[in-house]
Amino acid sequence: MLSTPDAVRDRRAHVAATSLYLVCDSRPSGRDLAWVLRESIIGGVDIVQLRDKNLRDRELSAVATEARAICRELGALFIVNDRPAVAIAAGADGVHVGQDDLPVSEVRQIVGPELLIGLSTHTAEQLRAASVTQADYLGVGPVHPTPTKAGRPAVGNELVEYAAGHTSLPFFAIGGLNAANVPDVLRAGARRVAVVRAIADSGDPRSSARELRELLEKQPTAQDDGLRN
Repeated sequence: MLSTPDAVRDRRAHVAATSLYLVCDSRPSGRDLAWVLRESIIGGVDIVQLRDKNLRDRELSAVATEARAICRELGALFIVNDRPAVAIAAGADGVHVGQDDLPVSEVRQIVGPELLIGLSTHTAEQLRAASVTQADYLGVGPVHPTPTKAGRPAVGNELVEYAAGHTSLPFFAIGGLNAANVPDVLRAGARRVAVVRAIADSGDPRSSARELRELLEKQPTAQDDGLRN
């Protein structure tokens, strides 16, 4: 097992070198999670976030433990949404929180120094504030309207462009992204994207992930941007 400093550096370096992030629940489109994860990661997904608001902690921990094992086997990072205790119990690589969840400082106290913390941002002010938190990476969006964030207005590519010029942290553009509109966020300065339906709802997650990955690989990888030592 990696020592704490090595684990921190390894996970941060992994995030900085990634490009494709999948967010899904425990039954993506009613299908077996293990199958969807295997197909998606083989297709090119680098990071998986398990986000399921309907499961209790014990139920989610069981699902997360299985998902973490698949991600570790195939070389992807595994993140749990919102619930630090579940992330710890499942042996996850990190936890992702939103603006209305626990503050990053409190999450860091719970998970310790080894786990990654991701933070969702929706405004330029939130991006600036995130730079002085202990977050390791950011989500920027929603770029387009999305049912997974009902009621939250879309921020468009303007916030992506702002993030590209104003944050040193690795960030993932997110919100209604798919193969048709990913080139737009890449032109705005994104080097990483997070998707939900584009892969989780796809009839062929492997092919959908591969298509997105090929689009991302046409852009500069910028592996050095945002890497915090």
